[in-house]
Amino acid sequence: MTDQELVFKALAEPARRTLLDRLYERDGQTLTELCEHMQMTRQAVTQHLHLLQDAQLVATMWRGREKLHYLNAVPLQRVYERWIRKFEVSRLQALESLKRRLEGDENG
Repeated sequence: MTDQELVFKALAEPARRTLLDRLYERDGQTLTELCEHMQMTRQAVTQHLHLLQDAQLVATMWRGREKLHYLNAVPLQRVYERWIRKFEVSRLQALESLKRRLEGDENG
């Protein structure tokens, strides 16, 4: 499976997106902290985190006896550059064209 396929697989599950949202809100959380508001077992959260790590969306670092989890947005940026940005340009151009027409500047 390619790196981008792993990212899409990781993002396909709502629980994994929730974990990424939690890390976005506050990076560097322990497993215990990440489990606090999840409606699943600690083992299930651990399995989701492993998949996020496989997709390189989560990186870990040990601080003493605590394993901290950090969001890595680089794979998301790559997905944006490959799949989203190219569609964004045409929409922005269409909005600019509409703006000019509404303002009466057909030549600009």
